[in-house]
Amino acid sequence: MRTTDGRLPGPEIWIRGPVPAPEPSPGPYIASPGPRRFSWIGTHGGAGASTLAAVYGGHDSGRDWPGPDDPPSVLLVARTHASGLESVLRTLEVFRRGQAPAGLDLDAVVLVADAPGRLPRQLAQRVRLIESAIDVYRVPWVQDWRLGDLSGTPPRETEPLIRLTSTAARRVR
Repeated sequence: MRTTDGRLPGPEIWIRGPVPAPEPSPGPYIASPGPRRFSWIGTHGGAGASTLAAVYGGHDSGRDWPGPDDPPSVLLVARTHASGLESVLRTLEVFRRGQAPAGLDLDAVVLVADAPGRLPRQLAQRVRLIESAIDVYRVPWVQDWRLGDLSGTPPRETEPLIRLTSTAARRVR
């Protein structure tokens, strides 16, 4: 059975030959995100914001709010002693009431051990209260940091914090 022009019926490939693959469409431009930057804010003196900024990267805001040119993503820092945990709760209340500077994004709380070992039950209960309101990352006691040596690798227990701050390329203890 032939077509009206005298050819045998069949797929078009028989008539025209192979069809080249279509050119890929450029699609929408998606910028590849770089490492996320954070502003570390100590909720009290001696919280460890400077140490964490030096070890994990980011901007050290000290005890002040980040400035207009600083990263607006905020990590609150406190020690795990009673007054440190209370200062975190007060600062969380500032964010809850909308009294923090406009444009800041509170991402998490980072609690730095105030001593080696386990927390007393009273303090652990306060930590659970904070964890019920926001993500909490824990940093264990690091003797080298106390002595001013920040050159080592971050402790293994801080792997979630390493992932959050985009420094996963660093080797952990």
